Amino acid sequence: MNYKDYYQTLGVSKNASQEELKKAYRKLAVKYHPDKNQGNKEAEERFKELSEAYEVLRDPEKRKKYDKLGANWKQYENAGAGYGYSQPKSEGAPGGGSYYFEGDMGDLFGNAGADSGFSDFFNSFFGGGAGKQAGYGGRSQSFKGGDLQAEMEISLYEAYHGTSRILNVNGQKLRINTKPGAYNGQELRIKGKGAPGHGGGEKGDIYIKIKVQSDDNYRIEGNDLIQKVDIDLITAVLGGKMEINTLTGKLNVPVPKGSQNGSKLRLKKKGMPVYGKQGNFGDLYIELNIEIPKNLSEEEIQLFEKLKELRKQS
Repeated sequence: MNYKDYYQTLGVSKNASQEELKKAYRKLAVKYHPDKNQGNKEAEERFKELSEAYEVLRDPEKRKKYDKLGANWKQYENAGAGYGYSQPKSEGAPGGGSYYFEGDMGDLFGNAGADSGFSDFFNSFFGGGAGKQAGYGGRSQSFKGGDLQAEMEISLYEAYHGTSRILNVNGQKLRINTKPGAYNGQELRIKGKGAPGHGGGEKGDIYIKIKVQSDDNYRIEGNDLIQKVDIDLITAVLGGKMEINTLTGKLNVPVPKGSQNGSKLRLKKKGMPVYGKQGNFGDLYIELNIEIPKNLSEEEIQLFEKLKELRKQS
């Protein structure tokens, strides 16, 4: 019986976080899923290996036991499955590289893998094979299927107002609805539509990752929107009003006298809706871009010259 390196199976380091494990599994599960590789036995076996590795590493208790005892698997194998090996307890200190066990490994791991459909290594290591060989009756264990991931791209307008899409995920047509305020990187969970379970276990889930398209007119900062608006020099100097387009329609915005280039006007609660909190909005900031007039007439040039002289005298 060969030792199985579950970290290598998923292509991650032994220090990988749960999020890294999940991401690696999802990516590979989609690639080798039986529905996409019908009749391909190699892909089917690879999918089973991935599911087995993720089943162990996603469970903190199983992962802890695997990390602690996995390096000594050869000693268990040589000693005979189910009975472990023994050394003087004084040599079995946690930092000494050896451990002391009595009885069968099925007791140690709670028969977690019996009849799971996974490998002999899994069943022996987590109690299924060990329990049977030691004379204990293995019990059937079912596992939830793996999760899958897809991406849904929406416009900023759709993110603001909410939208609906029909996506084809893993051969399934799914209608995905988003609420107002959907944001870039958000994940929507579709329960029970993921990979099939093992041993009669329930299906996994599908996670739809939202990607909000960039918009030429706005920048998003949290729930706030930044809109850069051109304004003529005269209005900036003398003040006035300007009409702007927003995601909810047109607005007339007052411009203070002496407004500077790059200054921002704050419009409260005109930003993005706060997802899941009805009636809560961010703010909209109008960033002024003062345009310098071109192709001045002779009279306009003279007026600016006069203004220049007046400014010198003041």
